[in-house]
Amino acid sequence: MSGQTSVLYDIPGPRQRRITWISSIAVGIALLLAAYFLIYRPLDEKGQLSMELWGPLIDPGNENFSQVWDRLGFGFRQTLVAAALSILSSLVLGTLLAILRIQLKSLARRRFTGLSTPLSYLLRGLSTLLAAITRVCVEVFRGLPVVITIFFVARGLPEFGVSFDTLWYLVIGLTIYNMVVIAEILRSGMEGLPGGQAEAAAAIGLSPLQTTRMILLPQAFRVMLPALISQLVVVLKDTSLGFIIAYEDTLNIAKQIIGVLSNPIQTYVIIAVMFIVVNYSLSKLAQYVQHRLARGRKTANTPAQNPPATALIAQASAGGGPA
Repeated sequence: MSGQTSVLYDIPGPRQRRITWISSIAVGIALLLAAYFLIYRPLDEKGQLSMELWGPLIDPGNENFSQVWDRLGFGFRQTLVAAALSILSSLVLGTLLAILRIQLKSLARRRFTGLSTPLSYLLRGLSTLLAAITRVCVEVFRGLPVVITIFFVARGLPEFGVSFDTLWYLVIGLTIYNMVVIAEILRSGMEGLPGGQAEAAAAIGLSPLQTTRMILLPQAFRVMLPALISQLVVVLKDTSLGFIIAYEDTLNIAKQIIGVLSNPIQTYVIIAVMFIVVNYSLSKLAQYVQHRLARGRKTANTPAQNPPATALIAQASAGGGPA
């Protein structure tokens, strides 16, 4: 490891390590001073650190503490429900959309040699048209801001006589945007795999759909896992946009609490900590899953051990040489 490190840069000596250590301490002290003079003192002078504002959030003895956390807990549960449903639907529909795009692209290249010429041209043209339509849909929904998608879902569907609970308008809006992003992540992952795998699958008689489902898609999930987890974190954070359709998520509940207690800084700090904890947990989960998958690949790729010498000797004594 030290040899690989020295190829990239010179290993620091004692003097350089001492300078780095002293510089780190100086920068840390400067940051603490800046936080004190630019954040702590202005807030303290304006009374933003008083227990009158923080008490309902951090003091169990405060008369409003239980009611405030009951409301925050309800809003956070609503946020997690919307995020879970959106993540699940986005993963399922995004995976299906990625498979559809791969299959349509494959069909557009097929010659349909077993069919008549007009019919083969018709099928190739239809495949090309459908591939173009799906690509346009992907580009349109990926280019729209999520807030506009949610707004049009909540206002447009009732115009056609389709009415849902507010939760489902938020889930549908988030799904429409995130499924096309996930579909593009998986599609790029499948198309980035070595082409020899698809050729080998075709050589043993697998259909394009079987090749995609059994060979390409599992590898794309494994390779693109960090990007997928990042997108799922985005889904969780985007649930806060439910305020535009009056969905009672964490931020909407926070607005109600602020309207009564007049403590926006304190309430939003607590909510920020809650979101940071959840998103950090998701990132650690992604690291764990990625580590497990990498360890599984390493175990699967470990070559078989050579047969022991005793087995070779026994084989030779039986009259058969080694293969």
